[in-house]
Amino acid sequence: MNENQTTDAEAGGATETADRPALVTGAAPVAGALPVASPCPVAVASGGDDTYDVLVVGAGPVGLSCAIQLGARGWRVGLVERWPQPYPLPRAVVFDHEVARILASLGLADTLSTFSEPTADYEWRNGRGETLLRLAFEDTGASGWPAMNLFTQPQLEAALEAHAHRTAGVEVLRGWEATDLTEDAAGVSLTVGESAGDEPVLRGGMRRHRTLRAQYVVGCDGANSFVRSRMTTPMTDRGFQHDWLVLDVLPHDPDRVFAPRNLQVCDPRRPTTAVSGGPGRRRWEFMLLPGESAAEFGSAENAWRLLAGWDLHPGNATLERHTVYTFRARWAGNWREGRLLLAGDAAHQMPPFAGQGMCSGIRDAANLTWKLDLVLRGEAGEPLLDTYTTERSQHLQHAIELSVFLGGIICEPDPAAAALRDTRMLADRRAGRDPLAEMPPQILTGGLLRQAADGTPTAPAGQLSYQGRVRFRGRAGLFDQVIGTGFALLATEDPRTVLDDDTLGWCARLGIRLLRVTGDPAANGPADVVDLDGAYGSHLERCGLQALLLRPDHYLFGGAPRMAEVPGLVAALRQGLVASQEFVAPAAVSPAR
Repeated sequence: MNENQTTDAEAGGATETADRPALVTGAAPVAGALPVASPCPVAVASGGDDTYDVLVVGAGPVGLSCAIQLGARGWRVGLVERWPQPYPLPRAVVFDHEVARILASLGLADTLSTFSEPTADYEWRNGRGETLLRLAFEDTGASGWPAMNLFTQPQLEAALEAHAHRTAGVEVLRGWEATDLTEDAAGVSLTVGESAGDEPVLRGGMRRHRTLRAQYVVGCDGANSFVRSRMTTPMTDRGFQHDWLVLDVLPHDPDRVFAPRNLQVCDPRRPTTAVSGGPGRRRWEFMLLPGESAAEFGSAENAWRLLAGWDLHPGNATLERHTVYTFRARWAGNWREGRLLLAGDAAHQMPPFAGQGMCSGIRDAANLTWKLDLVLRGEAGEPLLDTYTTERSQHLQHAIELSVFLGGIICEPDPAAAALRDTRMLADRRAGRDPLAEMPPQILTGGLLRQAADGTPTAPAGQLSYQGRVRFRGRAGLFDQVIGTGFALLATEDPRTVLDDDTLGWCARLGIRLLRVTGDPAANGPADVVDLDGAYGSHLERCGLQALLLRPDHYLFGGAPRMAEVPGLVAALRQGLVASQEFVAPAAVSPAR
């Protein structure tokens, strides 16, 4: 699945030729270029109460997700975005079941279907039309949502921003550009200047500035991140770099069928992508070959010339956007430095072929926000935030390696090398061999997890938790929508019966829900979760477990094979949080309201 994005509103693993995606592409981008504010006279403006608990820079899907999750936990969040209006055109086009679950938990459960549709297939063919690889996706993934979903990013962003405006404590500061920051022992001061997006706003020849104050600043400001520019973190570059022309098209015939619905044409004469762009939209991508000019190749005239081969022309389709992207694979070494943190494209970029760019950024937000909440509350020390880099950077390697592997299949311009690729992949397909079987597992391998004596996670620690349909206190539906999100201890017996009063008090303070999973449809106790599909019970039985401890980001802290071991499981989580406080023990922060 392919996805692309802006530099501020992150949504995939690409850098456009302009700082803001344009309808007409220009010259190729300069790698690593940082936004530089134009020097101009300064006027200091007061924006009222400019003190926040957390400042998030960048109001794309990742920044909005961060702000909503922190606001929902009771913190005052300033969301800084230099563009006065949201960008109206598509970039990313795919999210998976895990991200669907996260988005639903943010409050979008009832609206996801209005701008997304599930996809079942993803086919890779060579220039002769032979199928090299076919990926099939389940109607319902492990997270309770379709395994892969095609969507329209502007509609997702509109839904997220509307929800951010409704979330108490979240203030969206559009039209303000981060221009400077200073960090001290107590927090961060962020200077922002009034902005039209691509240039400063001058009033009477002066640019207004405000100084915002917060405990932490999270940079969700894209590949050319201002926040990252103020950190010393190194960047690792995988060496993958290819230019592609990206076309978003609105076919006039809503009933026209494209089969297969999602296709990669691995033809060295012109590697091509043809996929859904969400309901009513299609996306085509064409790789530039050596020696081709991005400016000429990215013109509207050339776009229609390329689309003619797919029976598309101005009479039966509208060309919504055409621009040239550079697909890259790189990531920051440290995602936290003091009180500065990175998420989304500010921390990593990857090729779009696995559809994991925006997904990885949304996972960043889900991992980071509950940890920031615990640190701000004084329930954990700042070293807990270092597990964010540990967990997400390891997990990210799966997404990047998969993206680069798939990119290596399609981005092959040499006919001889492509022929060898075809021979190998066709033989694998005939033999039933999975070319993705040797990819690293998509699990957490370190961080805040139940660990064995040698420091390795004890299964099922680090695995993504399953989500099924349940009934709880008279309500039925998916677990998150019925019970809510946060820490949860699910057991085959009421876990309160094996925990002492001190532990019960700590669980209550941390917000850990103590639940009994049962297949008895008549069960209606205050802790009873009726397993409507039988999936939780069968999963526990298959793993030889009687209890699971879920983290707020839906990953498992660990499990217990017997109820007698549940107190030790909870104690391990408590000790992990206490250990972070032994290094640094900041006082609990009262929300800045």
